[in-house]
Amino acid sequence: MSDCRIILVDDHTLFRGGLRGLLDRYEGFRVVGEAGSGEELLERIGEWQADVVFMDIAMPGMGGAEATQRLLALRPQWRVITLSMFGDEHYYQRMVEAGARGFLLKDSPFDEVVRAVETVHGGGTYFSEPLLGSLTGRMCSSERSAGADEPLSARETEILVCVCRGLSNQEIADKLFISKRTVDKHRANILEKTGCRNTASLVVYAIRQGLVDLL
Repeated sequence: MSDCRIILVDDHTLFRGGLRGLLDRYEGFRVVGEAGSGEELLERIGEWQADVVFMDIAMPGMGGAEATQRLLALRPQWRVITLSMFGDEHYYQRMVEAGARGFLLKDSPFDEVVRAVETVHGGGTYFSEPLLGSLTGRMCSSERSAGADEPLSARETEILVCVCRGLSNQEIADKLFISKRTVDKHRANILEKTGCRNTASLVVYAIRQGLVDLL
């Protein structure tokens, strides 16, 4: 894996400093910027080239969900890992909808932080196990709507599992010996049937349905 450039967004300076110290000592990780708020992140976005952003879920002013949504509208190639405390569960759904690709507790062991960064940087989606139950239990009604009762075909299920493993549509096409256009169509059908909005929502759906194990 090439060097992963990281930005830290959290309103607690001491927490940012501690996390930065750990990340900077890990070979292949490089913290390129810090922001104390969502507003500061967006104001300074032009200063940085990054791959992964650690985003505090609850901050004064602009919260993590709004900051994530605005960030990804400007830098869709950046990948956001949510940082939260127990008790922040009511924010998870908004972070999924905003496009976050990872969810970690702030007191996670550092080896789990490393796994999350490597997984998300590599194109996958990461959920800390203690958070998964709360997240899957709070899927919004639109993602449990009547449309979600329509069963997926065997091919759609196969493609969904590939999506959950972090494969791009082209990689799925190559793996299954079908065209990318066919994968695009299947993926659109999967989103419509499940009521999901993005990859993170699809992962949650697949885990709830028992189609994949915890990633």
